Amino acid sequence: MNKSTGTPVKKSHTVRRLMSYVGRGYMALFVLVIFCILVSAIASVSSSLFLGNLIDNYITPLLAMETPDYSGLVRVLLMMAGLYIVGALCAFAYNRLMVTISQGVQKRIRDDLFSHMQTLPIKYFDTHAHGDVMSVYSNDVDTLRQMLSQSIPQVINSGMMILVTFVSMLATNLALTGVVIVCIIGMLCVTRFLAGRSGRYFVRQQMKLGDLNGYIEEMINGQKVVKVFCHETEAQEGFSKVNDALFESADKANKYANILMPILINIGNVQYVIIAMAGGALALNGIGGAITLGTIATFLQLSKSFTNPISQISQQMNSVIMALAGAQRIFDLMDEPSEEDHGTVTLVNVAYDKNGHQLEETSARTNLWAWKVPHNAEATMVPVEKKDDGTITELPEPVAGGEQTWAWKYQEEGGEPFYRLIQGPVRNVPEEDYYLIKLTGDVRFDHVDFSYVEGKTILHDITLFAKPGQKLAFVGATGAGKTTITNLINRFYDIADGKIRYDGISINNIKKPDLRRSLGIVLQDTNLFTGTVRENIRYGNLDATDEEVEAAAVLANADDFIRRLPDGYDTMLTGNGANLSQGQRQLIAIARAAVADPPVMILDEATSSIDTRTEAIVQRGMDALMSGRTVFVIAHRLSTVRNSDAIIVLDHGRIIERGDHEDLIAQHGVYYQLYTGAFELE
Repeated sequence: MNKSTGTPVKKSHTVRRLMSYVGRGYMALFVLVIFCILVSAIASVSSSLFLGNLIDNYITPLLAMETPDYSGLVRVLLMMAGLYIVGALCAFAYNRLMVTISQGVQKRIRDDLFSHMQTLPIKYFDTHAHGDVMSVYSNDVDTLRQMLSQSIPQVINSGMMILVTFVSMLATNLALTGVVIVCIIGMLCVTRFLAGRSGRYFVRQQMKLGDLNGYIEEMINGQKVVKVFCHETEAQEGFSKVNDALFESADKANKYANILMPILINIGNVQYVIIAMAGGALALNGIGGAITLGTIATFLQLSKSFTNPISQISQQMNSVIMALAGAQRIFDLMDEPSEEDHGTVTLVNVAYDKNGHQLEETSARTNLWAWKVPHNAEATMVPVEKKDDGTITELPEPVAGGEQTWAWKYQEEGGEPFYRLIQGPVRNVPEEDYYLIKLTGDVRFDHVDFSYVEGKTILHDITLFAKPGQKLAFVGATGAGKTTITNLINRFYDIADGKIRYDGISINNIKKPDLRRSLGIVLQDTNLFTGTVRENIRYGNLDATDEEVEAAAVLANADDFIRRLPDGYDTMLTGNGANLSQGQRQLIAIARAAVADPPVMILDEATSSIDTRTEAIVQRGMDALMSGRTVFVIAHRLSTVRNSDAIIVLDHGRIIERGDHEDLIAQHGVYYQLYTGAFELE
């Protein structure tokens, strides 16, 4: 079943997609593998045919000679040895080549998986267990490797052996061939019955294995919580439940798979006896042509060469089915829809022209940014005149000479045009197909509605604004919608209704990477990566110099403790910075945001993990970090937000109060009761 479309996926489609990876760079090797397998199969069957010739034309006559001449026998034996050597060399060659092919395909699949995973929206990772995703990379990809390196060569080799052997049997004796066919029909019926049942459970086994990995990953990450709340027994019971489900499916899958081979081997042994008896009877009664001792020996050997490959194919089919189940999980992940991005507005480095009035795009690294807006954007930029009473009048053309005021013109269908002044200098080049608008950090929500699940609205009619350089704080109980609002600014999720505009541009028109490059964010949960402290800070700006990294650490008040580490900025961090305190990890995260030097900052409970003394130190660094930037702050500690330009009080996704600290205190509303302790945020 395809998770994206909800439609069943045919195994043939999965096989074609899988083989397309073999065809990308390995087709020549795969053709060589097929050739080697064919030669190996022919050599193996030819040796069986030589056995009859050896008995009838050399061994039997030599027994009747008084003075045997062994030269002919030696020559035939050498020819048989040569065939075995050729077959062995070809078998070695195709197995060695399949290792190269399987490892190469495995690498490309993992590369494609990881590349595609980087394009997936945040929603995917919020709704899928991380351990299950990791299981795709490890267990499912590894089952493919086993299939390609072992099962596929074995199946192809067995198939060719069956074909070559059957042709040889027909050429040797038709009557005995009929006996073999009857026995083979019985083997195929047993195989179909048992393999069909084991295959279903092998598919289920792969799914349950992913569930188990997801549970283990969750428990490892939450082990401290498990210990603190003495939840070991419940965790063990939960693990036993998931593990039992895996055991049940694996037990049934392997039960059918393990009894298949012994049954087929015994059917083959019975067939061997039947052929020997039938061959002897036919020879004694002169039925079925001239049947000699050599013919019977050859046919017995051919029957083994015919039934053994069928048993081998049956045994490998379970691995193939399990691998195809893993392949389907891999392709389900690859088929997950990538994050959509229809934006056309990009972020570019700019500099003022020689007169210092107009912006010009530059390839040099500057601390000045602008939006590169195509003419076909949602709004049109027009020259305007702003009158003393605050009204805006559109001008037919720019004023000749002097500075010109520009505005975005929004023309809603059936309504009056709406103008919004553009902050900062604008380059107006009518003959080109874009404008440059200085990035200032003006963010506005206009009647925004949002829901994570259709039909369950989380945010209701959110209207707010943050002018460049303003600090906007969100206050409210857990679940009020504070973090959701910041997730909408950087487009981790897209709104259901309304508009969010950034410097007058709808954020839906801005390319997501460019939008997020203009935003700095410090989360409550800090993620540090394996690497040095310097590398973790530079994560915010890969082009930052060592001096800029250290300056960002100074700004965040992290420089002092970093220099006291064993190797200073070159101290290696592992395990999400396990060798640091929670507060130190948070300081590095703040320094990471500082080195990015964005015009807009989002601080989501950035100081919640820091003690009061450390918070005072960090707050000074954050004040410097927030200076001159548009800042969105989420905090439970009201002392953190009291100096904000505006405070938004949220309740169940609605704005119930707004204003600065003094205004809200004077209103004696919800914020007043929160601040004075009459209400608790939770």
